[in-house]
Amino acid sequence: MKYKQLGRTDISVSEICLGTMTWGSQNSEAEAFQQMDYALEKGVNFFDTAELYPTTPLSADTYTDTEKIIGRWIAARGKRDDIVLATKVAGAGRDYIRGGAPINADTIRQAVDASLSRLNTDYIDLYQIHWPNRGHYHFRGVWGYDPSNQDRNQVLDEITEKLEALEDCVKAGKIRAIGLSNETCWGTQTFLSIAEKKGLPRVASIQNEYNLLYRPYDLDLAELSHHEEVGLLAYSPLAAGILSGKYLGGAVPAGSRGSINGNLGGRLTPHQQEATRAYVDLAKEHGLDPSQMALAFCLTRPFMASVIIGATTMEQLQTDIGAADVTLSDTVMKGIADIHRRYPMPI
Repeated sequence: MKYKQLGRTDISVSEICLGTMTWGSQNSEAEAFQQMDYALEKGVNFFDTAELYPTTPLSADTYTDTEKIIGRWIAARGKRDDIVLATKVAGAGRDYIRGGAPINADTIRQAVDASLSRLNTDYIDLYQIHWPNRGHYHFRGVWGYDPSNQDRNQVLDEITEKLEALEDCVKAGKIRAIGLSNETCWGTQTFLSIAEKKGLPRVASIQNEYNLLYRPYDLDLAELSHHEEVGLLAYSPLAAGILSGKYLGGAVPAGSRGSINGNLGGRLTPHQQEATRAYVDLAKEHGLDPSQMALAFCLTRPFMASVIIGATTMEQLQTDIGAADVTLSDTVMKGIADIHRRYPMPI
């Protein structure tokens, strides 16, 4: 397992990060414990969660259960200092989370304290803004994205307020570093610029979707990552399991996310079928597991800080972590480039 520095912090994270959003719904607590034990044994020191989780499906009844499971694992194993623990504050939109309020200073302070209690820890290594108040193009929002109605001064004031609240948490020893999620290039740079100007905490990472079927990060955000040393934490690197090939031909395996979350957040559409088939065929042509090829490709990207995997079975987890040992040949990389040119954004 390889390790990378998280932004300009002194935090070192494994290039594979253990995602947790199925724990408490698709996965039992015992299964979650088994995943954490195995991942740590294999050198994965980075666990990512959120107060919102689990998401399969999202529910007021299970909200916060994933953090609670991790907290009980920490209490049982006594290995808190062996892991880098990341979580997120949820934004507006769900009335069962702080009445649906947007992210502001008060909600950040409330959320941090609540997560610390659930996680059974007195510090969070990486605390992330789950999504911006102003809207964004993620979660399939790219097709109708229009920022022209945003109020610049309001956005600047909101970002400053968030950073000041996060600084209070850093000074109190509650969090070590901050990150963004589902952000844009302008949004990320604005966080960086305000932090530099006012001496506030610097963004260390950005957690956005990235996979063979969805690669907008290759453009302006890749440039920002390079110059500003803000690494990508890639979520959905298998496009919610699509790139394993299990949904080809309209199949929806029992117990899969597709059987629970419908169209997988807009990803499971006819548009992705030909591209997915091409990637799966390329992997098989070269004796590769399709999931491992997709993950190994993500690991080749120069802006990648860590790739967040998620699994509902130990077999899937073993396959996904094993991608860290896969090296893609020049021929495979050319094949991926050719397919991407034909199907630049099928989801």
